[in-house]
Amino acid sequence: MTGVEEPVRTDQTATSPASESGLGGRFWRLWSASAVSNLADGIVKIALPLVAVGYTRSPVLVAGVATAFSLPWLLFALPAGALADRLDRRRVMLAANTLRAALIGGLALAAAFDSGSIWLLYLVALGLGMAETLYDTSAQSILPQVVTRDQLPRANGRLAAVELAANQFVGPPLAGFLIAAGVALALAGPAVLWAVAVAALLLVAGRFRIERGEPTTMRADIAEGLRFLWRHRLLRTLATMVGTSNFITSGIFAVLVLYAVGPDSAVGLTEPGYGILLTSVAAGIVLGSVATARIEQRLGRSRTLALSVLAMAAVVGVPALSTNPFVIGAVFFVGGILLATWNVITISLRQRITPDRLLGRVNSGYRMLAWGSMPAGALVGGLLAEVFGLRAVFAIMGVLTLTLLLGMFVVTDANIEAAERDAAARDEAD
Repeated sequence: MTGVEEPVRTDQTATSPASESGLGGRFWRLWSASAVSNLADGIVKIALPLVAVGYTRSPVLVAGVATAFSLPWLLFALPAGALADRLDRRRVMLAANTLRAALIGGLALAAAFDSGSIWLLYLVALGLGMAETLYDTSAQSILPQVVTRDQLPRANGRLAAVELAANQFVGPPLAGFLIAAGVALALAGPAVLWAVAVAALLLVAGRFRIERGEPTTMRADIAEGLRFLWRHRLLRTLATMVGTSNFITSGIFAVLVLYAVGPDSAVGLTEPGYGILLTSVAAGIVLGSVATARIEQRLGRSRTLALSVLAMAAVVGVPALSTNPFVIGAVFFVGGILLATWNVITISLRQRITPDRLLGRVNSGYRMLAWGSMPAGALVGGLLAEVFGLRAVFAIMGVLTLTLLLGMFVVTDANIEAAERDAAARDEAD
């Protein structure tokens, strides 16, 4: 790989003596903003399908909400990455959260005046997904400017724990209870939380814009990031694996609400009960996020990632084998522990081996491959449910998950270590 110029860091926390013993004040302010923002996100992702069920019981139309929410990762991810490398990354995050608060607040007003519809839900979901591409791409790209590279696994573990705790552990049951209290209340809550996240981000002092050389076009910027990702075999393989896994999980979670919620459903849960069921996998993910370092040290990175694939197959397939919510919840919890290790290991690796000036574009290209498959997965999940029934979706997707093990022939410890050595040599040469 060709060496590229490493930008001068405008952040001093990463190089200050205090960062040697801790992650620094600005990291924890960023962590706080992430916690509140992801709590809002967790409520919305559960609330929107539950609101949709109030308008229709069609699996395709309900799955359409998840499709609209995830579609921007396919259509807008690459421009979002280029913007993250051109603009101040903190300001991009501020703008994205402001937009999300405005969109969901408007939907809450529509619900309060009984003027909502499934089509308005689609429109808002599309706007929220677009804002999410901007926020998440910048949030992952800003971290190497806040902490040193050797602190990235610890920082990512802390962020992953709070993000998943808020997004999947606290958010889902809270969404269920809020929906039971009233649709308008369930939608107004996230609007307030995103406004609080904006206030927290304003406290993260510093300039987080990467220094640029000669002016370039957006098209050239996007192409440069894609070339780096495509030529890097390890990153390309990981992105493809994540894309396949997100296709699968999007397919099952798009219809899980129909399989699990209501007296006539297979599982027979109430809305709050459904939220609690989803917290079981989230609880495992939170535990796994803080335990990743120990698991990785004991098993090695490649073996840990392979076990994560097997854990995902169990999580995806268990509803096909049992309708007992306690059995499903137990598998979700155990699987979640290993699923978390995938995120922490692969995100830290991507941040370590990608130059800072390309990180936004590489992150967005990676996520376009990884998340761009989600709309198709949600749509396929709905269609499979229409044709074969809800239970068949989990069986088919569970078998498909096992094909991800083929990627582990590339994602070996030797290849991971070689990529890190290449990145270190490039940095020294620069």
